[in-house]
Amino acid sequence: MTTINEIHGPTALPPSASGMRIGLFGGSFNPPHEGHRLVSQQVLKRLQLDAVWWLVTPGNPLKDHKQLAPLADRIAAARKLIELPRVYATGFEAEHGFRYTYDTLKFLTETLPDRRFVWIMGADSLRSFHLWERWREIADLMPMAIYVRPGSSRRAPFSPAARTLARFRIDETDAEILPDQKAPAWVYLNGLMSALSSTALRASSSPAAGGDTK
Repeated sequence: MTTINEIHGPTALPPSASGMRIGLFGGSFNPPHEGHRLVSQQVLKRLQLDAVWWLVTPGNPLKDHKQLAPLADRIAAARKLIELPRVYATGFEAEHGFRYTYDTLKFLTETLPDRRFVWIMGADSLRSFHLWERWREIADLMPMAIYVRPGSSRRAPFSPAARTLARFRIDETDAEILPDQKAPAWVYLNGLMSALSSTALRASSSPAAGGDTK
């Protein structure tokens, strides 16, 4: 059966309608893995979202790109892995030349002002969020859902950004109201975790680790 992911081009925005509650899950997805699927499933349910969009980035400015697979390959891999209703993968940022999350989110809120967007990121990203370009303005653009990650569950809630935004945090039991909140607003979600990471998967598939060199 043909899916919406397959119908729309790799840099096209997924379909949406006025009033939809949409989670934006950005990352290099280099490669995408089951942990990304798990977060998407959990956030869809906990926040009562209508959709989750995987925003496959051209490249994170804070990361080394030496092992970054071509964008088209990462989008194709993400779409093959997803196999979930209401979850879509797009590389639209590359078409617009966006390098920073702020530019992406600003564009979406201005282009689709009647959607209720939520920015999704792992707790490991929250730990370094204060290093992101215009991170305070990102927090002002839309509510944020932070999902627990192995090794970050204790430190992330006390990171510089988390402390700065502490008064805007809502209780985890109220997570379903987050998309309706005026930014800044955020929730820290505990739940099922996957030990998988893109970094570890790249290392395990490298020639030195005995992986496939093709």
